[in-house]
Amino acid sequence: MERLGLVGLPNSGKSALFNALTGGNAAVAPHPFSTTQTTVGVAQVPDARVEALAKISESRKIVHTAVEVVDIAGLVAGSATGEGLGNRFLAGIREVDALCLVLRAFDDPGVAGDSDPVSALGVLELELVLADVATVEGQIDKRRKVARADRTDAAAAAELDALEAALESLHAGVPVYRSPLSPEQRAALGPVFLLTNKPVLVVVNLGEDQVRDADAFVKPVAAELAGNADSLGVSVQLEAEAARLDPGERTELLEGLGLGEGALPRVARAAHHLLGRRTFLTTGDKESRAWTFRAGARAPECAGVIHSDLQRGFIRAEVIRWDELVQLGSWNAAKSAGRLRVEGKDYEVADGDVLEIRFNV
Repeated sequence: MERLGLVGLPNSGKSALFNALTGGNAAVAPHPFSTTQTTVGVAQVPDARVEALAKISESRKIVHTAVEVVDIAGLVAGSATGEGLGNRFLAGIREVDALCLVLRAFDDPGVAGDSDPVSALGVLELELVLADVATVEGQIDKRRKVARADRTDAAAAAELDALEAALESLHAGVPVYRSPLSPEQRAALGPVFLLTNKPVLVVVNLGEDQVRDADAFVKPVAAELAGNADSLGVSVQLEAEAARLDPGERTELLEGLGLGEGALPRVARAAHHLLGRRTFLTTGDKESRAWTFRAGARAPECAGVIHSDLQRGFIRAEVIRWDELVQLGSWNAAKSAGRLRVEGKDYEVADGDVLEIRFNV
């Protein structure tokens, strides 16, 4: 399972967000470095599509998909050169697949730290950029030697070109994920494991009194990101309190505040998508379930997510879009109406497809 790393300055609210998402118990305290080790948990990804399918199938069980979340030790200015928990922080980031940057937007007399989310974003990115500069500079000389030794090695030449382009961007203070590098260049940098070459989601942590005017705090961050990462406004404390309630009380609280389902499901779904994961669905009277697959996967690979035998003996998949199935009311009704598509081994499964696998082992 891919990992989403929560990254933030001390007292940004990342540990509280971790607890709200995962039901965990990471330390939360109004002083720096209450988190000194990485903590791992699993966040459910709520999916209304599964609920809708379960209703028409009268399923006895509903299973949502999940994403692994990592609470990483806090960062301070100078982490790239060893300040605070620098090396531990950087090691934690190297081990995750995508980053969620948590930025606090409210003042609290009892909590130290920066409450300007744009400023906090700048500090986080600068430390990551400085760490990547050291990595890239160390790699360029090695790649140049390889490229000179074998001028026919196209992969080495492409990697050197990408490293040099990345270094130019990093020297300008721009992380790779916000740089003008092409998708091909970013892919060529994969073996170098740069911190700023990971997908990024930004959560702006709002005070309870800021929730109704969330756009005023999120828009400056979104403008800074210039479309290179999604940004969401979340009152982490409010969501954490709601997450501890039973479902009925939680719904009543969130709806009373005009927050609908709340922000946590949006964060979980955004993280799932950021990690390149998509969802296909299965439904029946026993169970309706969301299954995770890699974007671009074909039908046999998705069948293998359910069970290896289904991939090994794959014959075909019967497929229908989830909303079409809900509209028709049942699998049998869809079959009678001729709305089920029969797809073979080359079919690229789409997010929201409902599958029934035919196989023979």
